[in-house]
Amino acid sequence: MIDGKLGIALGGGAARGWAHIGVLKRLIAAGLSPEIVVGTSIGAVVGGCYVAAKIAELEAFATSLTRRKVFGLLDFNMAGSGLISGRRLCDQLEEHIKPLIIEDLERRFAAVATELGTGHEVWLNRGRLVDAMRASYAMPGIFKPVRVAGRWLIDGAVVNPIPVSVCRALGAQVVIAVNLHSDTFGKGTIVPECGAVEAIDESPNDLEVVNGNGRSAIHLLHRQFFGRSDAPGISTVMMDAFSIIQDRVARSRLAGDPPDLMINPRLSGFGLFEFHRANELIALGEAAADRELEQIKEHVEHLAA
Repeated sequence: MIDGKLGIALGGGAARGWAHIGVLKRLIAAGLSPEIVVGTSIGAVVGGCYVAAKIAELEAFATSLTRRKVFGLLDFNMAGSGLISGRRLCDQLEEHIKPLIIEDLERRFAAVATELGTGHEVWLNRGRLVDAMRASYAMPGIFKPVRVAGRWLIDGAVVNPIPVSVCRALGAQVVIAVNLHSDTFGKGTIVPECGAVEAIDESPNDLEVVNGNGRSAIHLLHRQFFGRSDAPGISTVMMDAFSIIQDRVARSRLAGDPPDLMINPRLSGFGLFEFHRANELIALGEAAADRELEQIKEHVEHLAA
């Protein structure tokens, strides 16, 4: 492999991002460790841990999660600009990578974020690694925006869901892209007639629960966030809407600047908030990488010839 010329663009996709861990594990085992890493959203988290040599620690954390632990990490913030402040999640990151500065890393790294107000695509390739990661995954409405160098930043998937262009700008000659939403490609269509509007259940009993004890209030909050069996919750509505936007933007960006190789984990059936299913997602990432290993080796060998 030509040093510094193999790049990987890790796309956004919330919980599905655990598949990135499996992809990187297989590439490393095959002697194809990317030297240029760019991530958006969860891709920035996994990519940042990889360049910090903390991928094993991230895998251990991800596979330890249960539904209860995931909910315990969500520090709800009803008074701010996001439902979740993100402090507990940030503490988990800072425990391992707080002192690391991007410029000091052995591999080139950038996280993609979006500036509020202007919509600028911001490449975070300097300063504290943990700050770059936090800004890149600050999904609007869910997490609070992050202030970096005087700019309020939110999730990079708003403007560049699979940052192939950034990989090329940083010098990668062969770019691998990991798309966590390949199962949604081609599904967007038009439904000209969907029938009559159904009556909406306003759940009047919710008010009584709020006026009850603390445990009942927590139960209500959990139900509102994750939803019920017959209705989606806040997290599902916001994350699915964001996923649809991300899919449309990704199609346009990839058409204009396609990668040399695409890895498409088969993630149909995995919800964007199912962080507790890390073992399954990592395994699917490994399988997806295995399907493309021979092609990746051919591209790298051709470049070295």
